[in-house]
Amino acid sequence: MRVRSPLSFCILFLVTLTFVVGCVNPAIYIKTTTETETASSVSAGSVRLGFSAWPGWFPWQVAQQQGIFQANTVPVDLKWFDGYLESISTLTAGQIDANSQTLGDTVNSVSGGADQVIVLVNDNSTGNDKVIVSEAINSIADLKGKKVAAEEGTVDHFLLLLGLKKAGLSPQDIQFIPLETGKAAAAFVAGQVDATAVFAPFTTQALKRSGSKELFSSKDFTGAISDHLVFTRKFVDEHPDRVQALVDSWFATLEYMEANPEKSYEIMAQRAGVSVDEYKQYADGTRIFTIEENLTAFQPGNDLTSLQFAAQEMSKFLREVGLASNNPDISRLFDDRFVKAYAEKFKKS
Repeated sequence: MRVRSPLSFCILFLVTLTFVVGCVNPAIYIKTTTETETASSVSAGSVRLGFSAWPGWFPWQVAQQQGIFQANTVPVDLKWFDGYLESISTLTAGQIDANSQTLGDTVNSVSGGADQVIVLVNDNSTGNDKVIVSEAINSIADLKGKKVAAEEGTVDHFLLLLGLKKAGLSPQDIQFIPLETGKAAAAFVAGQVDATAVFAPFTTQALKRSGSKELFSSKDFTGAISDHLVFTRKFVDEHPDRVQALVDSWFATLEYMEANPEKSYEIMAQRAGVSVDEYKQYADGTRIFTIEENLTAFQPGNDLTSLQFAAQEMSKFLREVGLASNNPDISRLFDDRFVKAYAEKFKKS
């Protein structure tokens, strides 16, 4: 979906910013749950936080299991979603207070009337979104006429389209098989399709097919896929102290993970449904943002390193492809006061 001329490269690079992945993890296949099973065990005034299968969001599991939420005096009702898209709709419906989701999906939700706020950058994808192919496919051009599975409308679908465009192919040149990500990976392993576009940890499953290999990945579009902590505006307005406590918990979790890498890998690998060694392979494919990188990302700018610029370009793209009928109001989408407050506390400590 991208050509390599200087101008069109910049424009088409924005496509991957618009959507991200989500689906059922067949290795664990747990229905949408809280980490506390019963309503009576959920603390009054807790933050209902959603997350799903993505390496940049598994640290929330570390925070839960290691008591980091409690240490920051914020009760959290942590909800795991098998399907990423379900987590988005649940936040939009106000059934949770916050969710882990991409910039593109958040802009898309706002264009549909949702009132949401991005308060934190979790990460950028730098290779954990992949197009994986069978042994017989050695180039993007070889995808012509082949069956390719991906979850329609997600970043991996668009990553696939970007690769096709780069090779001079159109979406019509392949047999596109729309399957949710976990099922797409399973279909590929079963030999039912020739290629699949999936994200970690489903990449691990897909690569178990004999002779399979990575054709291209999000590392070819570094910085294009950003992931965030997103709240409803109602919750931010009514409970800024809890939002701050959750942001503080995130950075405290990163500190814990740096000091206790093996224990952290163990927790995250278990949540991902893969071995610790397999999970470690995801490390280079997801860039977790530091506090300094967070502060920079929230600043105005004229390239994709600025969230404000990226959101504006995504809004244009959504309209151009017919996914949004109007121009979403992104003037209040970003609220950096919480990362700024943490930065100030961090300096003093």
